[in-house]
Amino acid sequence: MDAAKKIMRQSGNMHQWGAGYPSEAAIMADMEQNGGFVIEDGGKVVGYFAFLQSPEPTYARIYEGKWIDDVQPYHVVHRIASYPDAHGIFSSIMEFCFSHDTNIRIDTHRDNKIMQHNILKHGFTYCGIIYLLSGDERLAYQRIEFPLHT
Repeated sequence: MDAAKKIMRQSGNMHQWGAGYPSEAAIMADMEQNGGFVIEDGGKVVGYFAFLQSPEPTYARIYEGKWIDDVQPYHVVHRIASYPDAHGIFSSIMEFCFSHDTNIRIDTHRDNKIMQHNILKHGFTYCGIIYLLSGDERLAYQRIEFPLHT
């Protein structure tokens, strides 16, 4: 988590993931929901993410936009972190997530340009603004893979 924060600060994202976040309690809560995952490379942990079932309370209201689909269940991806020398982490996460659900939501801080780039690169649509329980604003995205009809 500290390595991910360092990447954020070096890229100009000075406010996301302030002191103490994500806490050990947040990671443990992910695990208790069977939603905390690590990414390994050669037996070494190089990243972490949470993949949690809906509903996500902070996604109940969206401003200045709307979800692509606001009816079907979805999964949400949170707390993506990796070491700076680990590459392809976001792609690996998305491959895993879409192998388990076709409706995924994700959000990020307005200053997190790296994450915004990766989210859009992987086919997500910007949907609007959500607010965390703390009141902090986040940009919200959704991607749905509809089944092919033959």
